[in-house]
Amino acid sequence: MITGPDDRSFCERVSAALADGYVLHGSPALTYNGTNVICGQAVILPHAVASSDAAVADAVQELEYVGEGHA
Repeated sequence: MITGPDDRSFCERVSAALADGYVLHGSPALTYNGTNVICGQAVILPHAVASSDAAVADAVQELEYVGEGHA
């Protein structure tokens, strides 16, 4: 999650993350702290998500074969 004031620096940080292989995840969020607009943008690494999904699938498959019942 990248957060910060709604300024050029925030946009540059998001752009740098995209250049490093991250992708945007969901819509940006905006709030006002009484002085500045604050932005937030979630970013994810696609290969990290794929690895995590595969690990969960493997764990679920293991649970299906443990004992006689199902999880």
